[in-house]
Amino acid sequence: MIKIYHNPRCSKSRQGLSLLEESGKEFEIIKYLEDQLTKKDLEDIISKLDIKPIDLIRKNEAIWKSDYKGKTLTDKEVIEAMVKHPKLIERPIVINGTKAVIGRPTEAILEII
Repeated sequence: MIKIYHNPRCSKSRQGLSLLEESGKEFEIIKYLEDQLTKKDLEDIISKLDIKPIDLIRKNEAIWKSDYKGKTLTDKEVIEAMVKHPKLIERPIVINGTKAVIGRPTEAILEII
């Protein structure tokens, strides 16, 4: 089943959700700000995206700039920051089986659905 990690307040996330709705395929919406992701969840997502944890960070978020910017963080520390502050997680993330993409640009989602 396709999953979208979604933040309803984010325009790109809403665009990704709209694209999935238009596809006619079944999918599950995970509102990760409400249903907080665990360290294991994030490790699994990062593995499927085939990226470094730092590449999943929204570096323009105020919490990143105030608490983390300019620091040398391990992958584990970056994941811990996302668990503690899920707003730092780039969005939307769409997963289909073993494949995943960050929906920026939205058309990237088409590659895996």
